[in-house]
Amino acid sequence: MGEGSISAVVLTVSDAGSRGERVDTAGPAVASLLAEAGFEVVQQALLADEPEQISAQLRRWADEDGVALAVTAGGTGLAPRDCTPEATAATLDYRVDGIMEAMRAAGLTSTPMAMLSRGLAGVRGGTLILNLPGSERGARESLAAVLPVLRHAVEQLRGEGGH
Repeated sequence: MGEGSISAVVLTVSDAGSRGERVDTAGPAVASLLAEAGFEVVQQALLADEPEQISAQLRRWADEDGVALAVTAGGTGLAPRDCTPEATAATLDYRVDGIMEAMRAAGLTSTPMAMLSRGLAGVRGGTLILNLPGSERGARESLAAVLPVLRHAVEQLRGEGGH
């Protein structure tokens, strides 16, 4: 990684996407926004709404690869198969609720549907994990709302950058 770059990964969670029935636009949009903000997106993946697979992928990225930031897109709604928050909760050491509060508050300026997002944010080891909605628009708007604090959050988590 280059000087000052922070590693990031993007996981899209979508049954239809994993079966090739839908083209994932949210994941690439998230990766693009992160890259524009100076993060180095080192990997992208797409999985079905299967909690064990999602948790295993997040654990691998945090524990083995040591990435600074892991962002998911999808699986945060009320549909019976939506399980990203539960899979994420099972991997976290602790939650950072203010990040999600900011995302939902920003989303409510565009659509009342933002209040239905159950996404979580939190920490596993030295990795910050964020859940975004699965729609490209929802993912973009949610990430944009918190992007200004992510570098500081990751630096703080890793004992860099002071208070």
